[in-house]
Amino acid sequence: MNYSLIQFDVRDSVARLTLNRPEKMNSFNAEMHAEVRHALDSIQTNAAARVLVITGAGRGFCAGQDLADAEVRFTPGEAAPDLGDVVERHYKPLVMRLSQLRVPTIAAVNGIAAGAGASLALACDMVLATKSASFVLPFTNIGLIPDTGCSWHLPQRIGQVRAMGLALTGKKLPAQQAADWGMIWEAVEDDTFATTVETLATRLATMPTKALFRTRQAMQLAHTHTFEEHLSYEGMLMRELGKSADYVEGVSAFLEKRAPKFTGV
Repeated sequence: MNYSLIQFDVRDSVARLTLNRPEKMNSFNAEMHAEVRHALDSIQTNAAARVLVITGAGRGFCAGQDLADAEVRFTPGEAAPDLGDVVERHYKPLVMRLSQLRVPTIAAVNGIAAGAGASLALACDMVLATKSASFVLPFTNIGLIPDTGCSWHLPQRIGQVRAMGLALTGKKLPAQQAADWGMIWEAVEDDTFATTVETLATRLATMPTKALFRTRQAMQLAHTHTFEEHLSYEGMLMRELGKSADYVEGVSAFLEKRAPKFTGV
């Protein structure tokens, strides 16, 4: 696929996906969704990719859904668009792909992350943001609910009380406060942001990919298990990973006092 609304490449084991509609604050339309899905699918079969970084072009990360897009445009006097269908066809597949991606994911929030843009960031494994960035959930301001997994992710990150407050008021949350609340991993000075993101991506790219993937799965499923069930689930994953070449390499490197070279995908 030729990309026109995103930029995507894999270099030095890092897949970089940039939402590229800066004139629209990188808001989603149907075409961008298709391009993002294609890029994410390509990572699943590209062994060279060991981590994914998602960011936005220009001064914003993502402003969510483009309300001027034909699929969601409201025209007075005509039948309202089926927003549930848009969620099922576009946003659900987006966050499901991220949750099932075989490599760790980093959201590099370089500016405003609003609506589904904030939800997209929360769907990634780690979120770094510039200190000038902010998060806002304006859904209720137009009569909707937080979607794209936001109502699932946000209470787990910051608790029910703060999640409800942000969702009901649509209050803008500065990146530093988001970090203080535990909503994101780190708020970074703007002038060192690119270097910080690159350093983290490089570090994750050298780590055992399957172990990172299984760690995500274990944490995602923890709240659906009883404690005893989860202990058994951890045992199942440990059994699998304990037979992997990366485990052998990790232990060997530790005993030999050298840096490991993980190769598993």
